[in-house]
Amino acid sequence: MKIKGRSISKGVATGEALISKQKISFLGAVDPATGIIVDKSLDVYGKEITNRILIFPGGKGSTVGSYIIYLLKKHGKSPCAMISHRADTIVAVGAIIAEIPVVDSLEIDPIEGELIQDGQEVLVNGTGGYIEF
Repeated sequence: MKIKGRSISKGVATGEALISKQKISFLGAVDPATGIIVDKSLDVYGKEITNRILIFPGGKGSTVGSYIIYLLKKHGKSPCAMISHRADTIVAVGAIIAEIPVVDSLEIDPIEGELIQDGQEVLVNGTGGYIEF
């Protein structure tokens, strides 16, 4: 299935989905050296985002979160792409400087509609502004 959205950060990536129904503050919620979610309040606590397609409502918190996304990439621990309801400035800037493809504002919400399952293979085309699974 192909779903159109809005291109936030260019590039194309394929990987296994990691789905969170909660907003994520990259500063304090994700260890940039390991790529593991360390915030115990999150539904994806203890999971690794490395080379996954991170699907989540959006970011929250400090603007330093953009730098954490960049550090994740620098350490080889970043998601290979991200999909969000609405990419906030923190996620958008972090993804752009880290060159991580991001698509948001999809025609059909894959989280609410449970169209994508955790671990399912997903393609994110940040250049074309769509996802496929």
